[in-house]
Amino acid sequence: MNSSQIPHFDYIFTGTGLASLMTIYKMILSGKFSDKSILLLDQDVKKINDRTWCFWEKEESIWNSVVSKKWDLAFFANENFRRDLDLKPYSYNKINGLDFYNFVFEVTSKHPNITFLNEKVTDINELETHVFVGTEQNRYTCQYLFNSIYTKAFAEGQNKYPVLQQHFVGWFVKTEEEVFNPEEVTFMDFSVEQKGNTRFMYVLPTSKTEALVEYTLFSEKLLSKEEYENEIQIYLKKLGARQYQILEKEEGSIPMTCYPFWERNTKRVLNIGTAGGWTKASTGYTFKSSDKKSSALVEFIQQKDFQMKNFHKKSKFWFYDLLLLDILYRKNELGSSIFSSLFKKGNPELIFKFLDEETTFSEDVKVILKCPKIPFIKALFRVIFLSNKSN
Repeated sequence: MNSSQIPHFDYIFTGTGLASLMTIYKMILSGKFSDKSILLLDQDVKKINDRTWCFWEKEESIWNSVVSKKWDLAFFANENFRRDLDLKPYSYNKINGLDFYNFVFEVTSKHPNITFLNEKVTDINELETHVFVGTEQNRYTCQYLFNSIYTKAFAEGQNKYPVLQQHFVGWFVKTEEEVFNPEEVTFMDFSVEQKGNTRFMYVLPTSKTEALVEYTLFSEKLLSKEEYENEIQIYLKKLGARQYQILEKEEGSIPMTCYPFWERNTKRVLNIGTAGGWTKASTGYTFKSSDKKSSALVEFIQQKDFQMKNFHKKSKFWFYDLLLLDILYRKNELGSSIFSSLFKKGNPELIFKFLDEETTFSEDVKVILKCPKIPFIKALFRVIFLSNKSN
């Protein structure tokens, strides 16, 4: 196949995860890209319910039709206290991965300018006038490429920025006993043994007898699968669930790092999603962050003579996240006390606004002052020293 026979597209998306599908959907909604040819490439056909996304929202979003459950109450606990949180004016929303995929692909299927191919990407090569993409089966070119294929070695192969993982195993269970409160999500329950880490249970109840129960860690090293599942069994027993069925399982590991992925963006190639640093570094939350950034991206690529490398803008929240990750990387056991200090007496509305990166500086100070002072002061000096040293 010579170069004139290689299929050419205006845009190619390598990987069709959350960030890619959000961006595609918003490109369609904008009505500004109907004359552009778009190719989606992914080795996964997106036909299974492989993950669950949650986010808090004040008003209904464009994703409301695929929200499977909403909660207005949340529960937070550690070994010393328990607190029920009234989330209003926010609600906590749950979206099943398969529902989201089906929703977006149903829309894209109605647009002949958008093509999805189930192929594994093997090569991306940027040239002066276009980008070359190779798969195991074919070759393609495009004007601009959006890449969401995460390369682990980029973040983990350096030591300037700490890298933790939000890693978890979850069971969708149906119990014989009524042990769940379907009106209240368990946001973080740190009453489980910490074992020198930041460990908590996360529960999304959909009825009195059904819930997703997840054992989650913010730490550097993964566990054996058996250890996650043993902890889930212990927790279910503590809730009073003696008999239950496991309907589905999910597991994952989300990188938590302030590594500047965006520095790898170029004139024609933009890294998005986890590969572009779109995950909220301090919490691992991805949905809301990707929602905001995908909207900004669709606006950005409508500008004349845009260059992908100019898309990213670093904010004060990147710095706040860096401080927290520095602490958790050095003293992982402090996670429970830090998050507990926020939620013990803090205003949930202000905390969620802060985590959504929408607070003013004076509001930032109110949140930060609730945290243990000494670890953050030490982290601040370390980060400043590191910055001066690198300069």
